[in-house]
Amino acid sequence: MQKVRVLSFAVSLDGYSAGPDQDLEHPLGVNGPELMEWFFPTRVFRAMHGDGGGGETGIDNTMAEQSFDNVGAWIMGRNMFGPVRGPWPDESWKGWWGEEPPYHVPTFVLTHHPRATLPMKGGTEFRFVTDGIHSALAQARAAAGGRDVRIGGGTSTVRQYLQAGLIDDLHLAVRPVLLGAGENLFQGLNLRALGYEVEKSVAGERATHVFLRKRA
Repeated sequence: MQKVRVLSFAVSLDGYSAGPDQDLEHPLGVNGPELMEWFFPTRVFRAMHGDGGGGETGIDNTMAEQSFDNVGAWIMGRNMFGPVRGPWPDESWKGWWGEEPPYHVPTFVLTHHPRATLPMKGGTEFRFVTDGIHSALAQARAAAGGRDVRIGGGTSTVRQYLQAGLIDDLHLAVRPVLLGAGENLFQGLNLRALGYEVEKSVAGERATHVFLRKRA
C-alpha cells in the first residue's frame, strides 16, 4: 500500500528543524548543521558525496538507509530546493546537490512561480508545482508508480502536510541540541488531535529515532 512518509527528519530537543536566517551561506539556518550531525558521519552520507568506502555503519546509518527504501517520488518546499526567492531570475540554480542529486526519482518542488521541469543526472527530475500541496501530492502519487511518496522538507512543507492529515508515517531524528530559534516543527500543531501516535523510538549513536504514525 502506497504511503506518504516523512523520514530521517532532524529536529532539536526544543522542536526546531532549521535555524534562523537561512541563506546561501546558511542553507539550514544559523546553527542548523547541528541538527544533521547524526547524518554526516554515516556511510550513506559519505557515499552521496563520493566516498563509497568510508563512514559509520551503526544504527544512525541503518535508519538513513531505510529512509530511501521504496520511495518513488519526493516533495519538497522551495526553500529546501534553494535560496532563490520570488520569480526565478533564470534557470541557473539547479539545487544544492550538484549535477546528480541524491533523489533519483521525480521530485516535486512547491513554489508560487512557474518553472520548466529540470531533468538531472541519475534519474532525478525536478518538477515545479504552483497550485498547492494537494496537487503536488496527487502528481507525486501518480509518478511514484505504487511506491511511497517522501515529504522531504523543509519545516513549513512538513507542517502543511501534517496539518492537512496527509502524512501516514513520520520518522524524526531527535538531536540532543537546543537551537532556541528558527523554524519550529510543532508550533501550533496538536499531533494527538490530528490523529498521530508514537509507534516506537530507537536510540542511535547521535540521535534518537522516533516513529509516529497516523491512526487508522
